[in-house]
Amino acid sequence: MYRGSQLKIKLLGVAVAIALALGGGLLFQDRAVGEEAGDEAPMSRFEYLSENGNSNCSREFMDSIAHMPATALIQGSCCSPMDAHRYVEQVNGLRKYKDISAIPSDPYDIPAGLAQKLMPYYAVELNEAEQAAYDYAMANSDERGPCCCQCWRWQVYGGLAKKLIREEGFTGEQIAELWDLSDGCGGGEDHSHT
Repeated sequence: MYRGSQLKIKLLGVAVAIALALGGGLLFQDRAVGEEAGDEAPMSRFEYLSENGNSNCSREFMDSIAHMPATALIQGSCCSPMDAHRYVEQVNGLRKYKDISAIPSDPYDIPAGLAQKLMPYYAVELNEAEQAAYDYAMANSDERGPCCCQCWRWQVYGGLAKKLIREEGFTGEQIAELWDLSDGCGGGEDHSHT
């Protein structure tokens, strides 16, 4: 009987350890860039994303997004290596938009399904006032647009801008700030191709 009890206790301990590991992983994913996450969580995400990205600027990659499962993730930077300090600033800065589901909370970890929904907005025609807001963002964002080149990010974040201007009343200043916080090209705070 004693041996049976010891075995049950060991099995229970293993089950608890597995449950904590799995639950901790799920908690980590939810809190990685959440409001209550500390600096350690974004740094863990940075380490993963900076070494395991699948994003690039090619036309083939942009075309492939339409065929990705909605749950697939577009991860990492497309041009330059990610910068840890800048990444934490970006993720922390994007928290203020957490209530707008169309805005990715992490510019280096974007669900393909969200990208698929935003890309068609890039073709939307804006009225004169809306276009003025968009043009302001183009002239005043760090990259002089939604990205440093006209890749998939350009279409996703250009589409996002048009959606936010039209449906949420975003100003050109707000779009420029959002684009700066969402820059997924990599590099430090001074990264710009202007």
